[in-house]
Amino acid sequence: MLRFMMTAVFVMMVSVFSHSTQAGEALVVKQSTHNATVTMDRLQAIVEKKGLKVFARINHAGGAKMVGQNLAPTEVLIFGSPKLGTPLIQNVRTFGLDLPLKVLVWEEPDGKAHLGYVAPVDLATRHGATGVDKIIATMTTALDAMTSAAAQP
Repeated sequence: MLRFMMTAVFVMMVSVFSHSTQAGEALVVKQSTHNATVTMDRLQAIVEKKGLKVFARINHAGGAKMVGQNLAPTEVLIFGSPKLGTPLIQNVRTFGLDLPLKVLVWEEPDGKAHLGYVAPVDLATRHGATGVDKIIATMTTALDAMTSAAAQP
């Protein structure tokens, strides 16, 4: 029963966060047609094929298991392009807190998987970056295309 209640709270939080993570920050959430592991494998392959650098793949469920706790499949892929990211960090050093980019993939108890990430425009707003519209547009288009491709059949 506790697991069901926690899942219900998580689902409610995701639906709220799909509109806002903090004031003015959008969390983009997409449902996948695959389970979490396949979705993440597909995303990583797409990222690598695009020539982007994968810095880490963090398995939160594996970490939970190491300390005797259960967590449904939940992973984060950390990746990026120093060519795009460096000018953002040069513009505002605090941008380095949010770069490289991160995409979270998680699986619900019913087996449905989701991908989520903070919209690049909201990262720029968070850090007060100016004059970086082209880079943010490129990142937005790339993230949308890669996560959509990973989630689709």
